[in-house]
Order: sequence, then structure tokens, then C-alpha cells
Amino acid sequence: MLIKELFLVSLSAIRANLLRAVLTCLGIIIGVGAVITMVALGEGAQRQVEDRIQRMGTDVLTIRPSQARDRGVALGDSRLYTDDAIALREELAGIVTIAPEIANRQQIVNQRWNSSHEVMGTWPSYVDVYHLEVEFGRFFTVSEDVGRRRVAVLGHALPERLGTPAPLLVGRSIRIGGEQFEVIGVMAEKGDMGFSRPDETVYIPLNTATYRLFGGRDRLRTILAKVDVGPSGMDEAFAMIDPILRREHRVVAGATADFEIRNPTDLLTSLQETSQTFTYLLAGIAGVSLLVGGIGIMNIMLVSVTERTREIGIRKALGATRTDILFQFMAEALVLCILGGALGVLVGAGGAHLVASAPQLEAFARGGSIVSLTAVVVALAFSAGIGLFFGIWPAQRAARLDPIAALRYE
Repeated sequence: MLIKELFLVSLSAIRANLLRAVLTCLGIIIGVGAVITMVALGEGAQRQVEDRIQRMGTDVLTIRPSQARDRGVALGDSRLYTDDAIALREELAGIVTIAPEIANRQQIVNQRWNSSHEVMGTWPSYVDVYHLEVEFGRFFTVSEDVGRRRVAVLGHALPERLGTPAPLLVGRSIRIGGEQFEVIGVMAEKGDMGFSRPDETVYIPLNTATYRLFGGRDRLRTILAKVDVGPSGMDEAFAMIDPILRREHRVVAGATADFEIRNPTDLLTSLQETSQTFTYLLAGIAGVSLLVGGIGIMNIMLVSVTERTREIGIRKALGATRTDILFQFMAEALVLCILGGALGVLVGAGGAHLVASAPQLEAFARGGSIVSLTAVVVALAFSAGIGLFFGIWPAQRAARLDPIAALRYE
């Protein structure tokens, strides 16, 4: 029997019991749809992680305080100070660019508008470290930091929150934490970077933040170190930063340091592996639905063999061989699974788009969805494989029927 004829006969048999065929395919449709949806959302989440790491900079080491311990005993709170950043800047000039961060939430007031946002004190080098751009006005200078000038640069989204267009806000005065500041610039849009939102941050000189807003508290949140020799020198820069900070903090040899230096490439690798693991886990759970659907295919094909026993006897009496009958029923199972798989791909793509665009699930699907060709091909191949696997037994049972007994079957 020709392949074309096989599939035409299979389609006619499916069309004769259309409702039953649709209900049989539901398991395959749900399984493939779930696999496509989960993999698409997992790919979207992975892309989001990669984009955020790229925005943060793959050549930026992040230095944070950590709990110092000696033989498992905590030695007290760890801190980073401006002197640590100064020591790194002086000793590693030309190798790394240093930008310390000190931050706190403050009330921002502009005439009758007010809003609470993060106020970050830093050095002018911050824009170079994170590749930020000023859209209107300018960033503050070293002399303004040394002079503790009350000048501020606003994130891209803040002028709208303060009720004034960005070009008109430059040169005006606003109040930050009760202190009057002159707006000297507005940043270009950057987007989220990790857990920080630069578009909703106010940037002021480090000394101004320390002594005018934060009551002289000289305790840094982080120190950023951009490796000027490129990502290839990350390990070298790490090895140079560590002994300097150990000396500044008087950490004895062999003791755990009271700071940690994070390499973004390590974080990227870890997050990618975690995201990939969860994607495989969710796809595996969804794949169980495919197995259930395959069992449903086998069940309905066994019923079909029983219902069509006389038809099988007539076909054999007219000269059909065992191979013809075997291929006929296997083709029906294969067509059912491929049709179910195709519908499942459409359902999965639509489901991934709906989940990614739903406001209630924004935190889960913020990275969007990516329906990859690989996932579609694998899902269709898997559904076809299930059709062949679960269609073999019913097809063999039909092929082994004795034609005389089949013709007598009522």
C-alpha cells in the first residue's frame, strides 16, 4: 500500500469518528502545549537574566561586606568604608575604575509633587563603570564631590514622577530628605540592572550624601571595580583587590575575609544553569501528559481494532497482507499524534504569549517567552514517537487476526 494511500485511509477513518479522535488527541495537545509553554517561558527567563547581567557589566567586580568568621565564630559586623575605595583607586589606577555606593531611600519633593526613591551617593566614575549616559545636563564632577555640593542627577523616570519635563527640570531646585538640591542633569534610559533600578534613582556626590543626608555615616553598600583591561583580566584584578582590602581591614592570614568579591560571569553561569534546570524540570513534568496521551491513543486504537474486525477480515480476504494492516493502524495512530502535536504547538505558543503578557504574572514572565524551533521539533518528534510506540500493539493485534474468524465476528 502506498504511503499516500495509507494516510488518506487514516484520515478517512479519523474523520468517521471525529469527536472520539479529538477527545483522544486532547492528552497529546495538552502535553505538547504544556511542554512548549514551559520551555518558552524558561528561555524567556534565561534571556532576561542574561540581559540584566549584560547591563550590569561583565567586566565589573562587585565588592560587598560579609560576616567575618574565625573557626566558625562571628567576629562582628563587617563594613566597607570610603577609605577602602580610596585605597583601591590609588593603588590600582589604570587597572580598575572604582565607584563606591552609599544609598538610602529619601523623600523627593518638587513643588506639589513628591515621591520616595533611592538616593545614591557615588563618585563621578560611576557613569563609566556602568556605561550610563546623561540625556539632559551633565553629571557631577570631582570638585563638586570634594566640596560637598548639593547637586543631583535624576534617573530617566523621575522627572515624570515629579511632574516636570526633564529639560525644564534641569537647573531647578528640589528637596531631597529636607535638603535643597540643584538638578544638574537627567540620565538616559537604562533599564533594570540586577536588583537596582537606575531609572528611578537620584545620584548625588558621595561626600554630599555622607555628610549632608546620612549624618556622617561613612559606610558603603558596595564598591564597584570596572576592569579597564577587559574581561580577560578579571581574575588578575580579583587577585590584586583581595590583598589590598585584607590589609585595610587587618584580616589575619588564614582567616575568612569580612568582604566578598563577586564576579558577574560566575553569577551568569550559575543563573543560567539554575534556569536551565527548572526549564528541564517543568518540561519533564509536562511530558508526563504526553505519556498519558499516548496511553489514550493505544486504548482508542484497541477499541478501533475491535470495532473494525469485520473490515479487517474483508481487507485480508481481498488480498491485504499482514504488513498492510499493520501499517494502516500504525499510520492512524501516527496521524492522530502528529495532528495533536501540531495543535499542541499552537496552544503552547498561545499559552506562553498569554502568560508573558498577563499583568498578574508579570514577575514570573518578565523576560517574555521564546518559542524556539528546537522545542517545536522535539515536541513534534516526541509526539510522533509516542504514536508509533503506543500504536504498535493495536496494529500487531489487527495484523494477526485470522481473516475467517474476523469475517464471522459480530
